[in-house]
Amino acid sequence: MKNQFIFSEDFNAVNAKELSGSCIHLICTEGEGSFVFNGKCFHIFKNDLVVVANPHKISNIAAPESTRVEWFAAGNKFLHGLLPANNYSIGGSISLNNNPVIPLSDENARRFLDDIRRLRERLQDTDFQFYDGLMGSLCLTMIYDIFEFHALHYGSVSHTDRAGYIVSSLMQMLSTGICRTEREVTYFAEKLHVSPKYLSETVRRITGTSVTTYIANATVPIIKELLSDEQLSLIQIADMMNFNTLSYFCRYCKKHLGKTPSEYRKSLQPKR
Repeated sequence: MKNQFIFSEDFNAVNAKELSGSCIHLICTEGEGSFVFNGKCFHIFKNDLVVVANPHKISNIAAPESTRVEWFAAGNKFLHGLLPANNYSIGGSISLNNNPVIPLSDENARRFLDDIRRLRERLQDTDFQFYDGLMGSLCLTMIYDIFEFHALHYGSVSHTDRAGYIVSSLMQMLSTGICRTEREVTYFAEKLHVSPKYLSETVRRITGTSVTTYIANATVPIIKELLSDEQLSLIQIADMMNFNTLSYFCRYCKKHLGKTPSEYRKSLQPKR
């Protein structure tokens, strides 16, 4: 997806192939429509917000010509890297995977439109020296607004069933910074007294995202913070984070940051 970001007013394009690996944030500004997600049919009306992290699962999109929507999409990896693992973000993920629609008041609908229109305004400013940081800060504002909207409408996102408890407990573990040294699914499964297979299948079923993705999402901010400290050598960081070798650390960074550690450090310097 070019620049990781897309803004559109085309309702029928929300499940386009180019959105694979992205998260859709859509608001209906006029009329009504419907779609199927995870085998369930959802109807939307004016001021309804839709958040879907797996838009390829959307099908049967239908709406009259008078319906108007606006939506913004960003890469899941980019968005996950903005926030630390926390109980509300995982609770919200679980809830939105079951029901991606959040009805908004007129005031909150205007607030969300302001959020995504600010993103649209800066979308093409790719020559800006701090483009990723700029877009990240605007996305973060949008994300926290969505947290607020979800909390206002649905209240608590706690889960008392065993599967929900397991997933929430995993996220609590990740939020402690344990990924600084522990990143294996087997480690977390053992601590939660379940098998790695059960943990993996449960997290995928409840949230629609893999357990390894959540572990990586909790690890990346730690790596970024350490790499921003130029007094630390790459070997020191690899050792602090319990990577067996520097080459393995470099491969991990390349996979999850899209850059080697050296390239990431270089990207932190202002462009000349």
